[in-house]
Amino acid sequence: MLRDDLQNGLKEAMKSRDMNTVSAIRLIIAGQKEKDVEARGKGLEKASDADLLSMMQTMIKQRNESIKIYTEGKREDLAAKEQGEIDVISRFLPKQLNAQEMENAIKATITSSGATSIKDMGKVMSSLKSQYAGQMDFGAASAVIKKLLA
Repeated sequence: MLRDDLQNGLKEAMKSRDMNTVSAIRLIIAGQKEKDVEARGKGLEKASDADLLSMMQTMIKQRNESIKIYTEGKREDLAAKEQGEIDVISRFLPKQLNAQEMENAIKATITSSGATSIKDMGKVMSSLKSQYAGQMDFGAASAVIKKLLA
């Protein structure tokens, strides 16, 4: 589904001659191909949608860091370009959970996995990543899990 959405988005952007969107989607597709090569190395046919969503979230984090650097360096033009790429990448991600929804999801996962201490954090994170790929910031989720299991 995600792969089809990316291809359709690329076609639409090309038809409308939106070159910023075309280049951003091509970056996503290039990352997708890298993930597919990694997956074939592991004996899989192609990367899962969860892997692709995780890659896209990483792309957004990288661009947010670049925006911060560009803003500090008074390069608003480059920061705006990075923000445009974030906007394009975000179009292909599922709706992000807000803080309360994320905490509720974490509590439910802790309960269902039987986690009782910080030693079970890996099990909880693994379960969250499989259920909520692309829907939450796992850096923030990690802090919430630590707070709840402490």
